[in-house]
Amino acid sequence: MNMQPSTVKQAGRAICLSALVYLGAWASVCHAQNTTTPLATVPSVDVPRYMGTWYEIAKYPNWFQKKCASSTQATYSLQVDGRVQVLNRCKTDKGEWSEALGAARQVGGATSAQLKVRFAPEWLSFIPMVWGDYWIIDLDPQYQWVLVSEPRREYLWVLSRTPQMPATTYQQLQSKLVALGFDLKRLEISPP
Repeated sequence: MNMQPSTVKQAGRAICLSALVYLGAWASVCHAQNTTTPLATVPSVDVPRYMGTWYEIAKYPNWFQKKCASSTQATYSLQVDGRVQVLNRCKTDKGEWSEALGAARQVGGATSAQLKVRFAPEWLSFIPMVWGDYWIIDLDPQYQWVLVSEPRREYLWVLSRTPQMPATTYQQLQSKLVALGFDLKRLEISPP
């Protein structure tokens, strides 16, 4: 195929224009991601008061909860050594309970809202990668609901002391999440 010089120039301009548009869009996405304020936690948590059962109201979908069809909950128990035992459980689509037993430890002082959680066996606990971030980013003063995430905002849970949450409370929490830089389009209601 033999192209005229003017056709080659037009094609070259179109390619350059397309590349500039693409780079501009990519730069604005990168800028938006970089300007998101760092995620903060609540100033302090009374760990013994936090213990007990929390019910999942909503979450960002994730690979390790794919089998959960309903009744998702986490029960935290304070251990003698100061660590926290974590029992996550949910019902599968067959109505059977699925459970995962893990451990959590605080990062920082005794009232720190930053924890590390692992569900890998104890003998692997020396490997840093088996510990995931569990940050309490908002907490009801009466410890009736909590928002949990991690620094990159890839995971998110809305938890409550009861299996259901009043609609007005949930709407208020959604507003808080938007203010914290979370995408509500990714938030999925958890079946009771």
